[in-house]
Amino acid sequence: MSKQKNLDTSFFGQPRGLSTLFFTEMWERFSYYGMRAILLFYMYYAVTKGGLGMDQATAASIMSIYGSLVYLASVVGGWLSDRVWGSRRTVFIGGVLIMFGHIALSLPFGVSALYVSIALIVIGTGLLKPNVSEMVGGLYSPEDRRRDSGFSMFVFGINLGAAVAPWAVPWAANGFGLNLFHGEMNFHAGFSLAAIGMFFGLVQYVVDGRKYLSKDSLYPDDPIDKESLRPVIIWSIVGVVALVIILGLLAAMGQLNINNISPDRLVFNNLFTQTPKMWQSGQKESVEPFRLSQKRF
Repeated sequence: MSKQKNLDTSFFGQPRGLSTLFFTEMWERFSYYGMRAILLFYMYYAVTKGGLGMDQATAASIMSIYGSLVYLASVVGGWLSDRVWGSRRTVFIGGVLIMFGHIALSLPFGVSALYVSIALIVIGTGLLKPNVSEMVGGLYSPEDRRRDSGFSMFVFGINLGAAVAPWAVPWAANGFGLNLFHGEMNFHAGFSLAAIGMFFGLVQYVVDGRKYLSKDSLYPDDPIDKESLRPVIIWSIVGVVALVIILGLLAAMGQLNINNISPDRLVFNNLFTQTPKMWQSGQKESVEPFRLSQKRF
């Protein structure tokens, strides 16, 4: 009993499982905000400078759509956790997809790798983001007064990863301060650092999770039976097919382009009439999580 009591307060007075989730989310935010700090520049920098050579407004449109889809995907991630996989497995799958998304960006495969990466990170973040927060709540009983302070510590982990990454990833892309790339940007080195960060998060999540996370998180809270799952699968397939048909028709009419999807194209076009320095963008990304935290509390 005494051992269980010590485990329950071993992380600054909080359950030891909070440490596992704290660092998992910290590394996930490190990878996400680190990637964001240089992704826009990667898209519109000239090919001769290591970028993809996109129009600035098109690149900004992709970023806006990307950010929206990341949070919309959380709806699907929450449903899969509650009805199919359980929180712990859903978070792990999401983390693996995020890591592979960053790996795709770290490879010099051009625009195709960009879109594959976006798809993987959107799906992965949708699986991980809502469920890791739900697992934090599961560490406490309804009567446990430490719940609020535990969530405050968890949010600090989010902000810590989001603050450090936009400085560290551009630093890596610039040659780690050693001029390794002769004054040129190596975006793939920066994306590799984001992938490494997510890898560290997954390793400690798996190792510590076996010891300190509840076995209840391995199972869905409201499991769906096979008969009820079948129509969900069928309608999901129908939806995907319908989307493919719509996109095919748009392509046939010559209307399938990113600028027709995003309503913010003109706004971003004005925003980027003067190209900011990458380091300034990193600073903005690092300040954003603290600004949002102040509004939250």
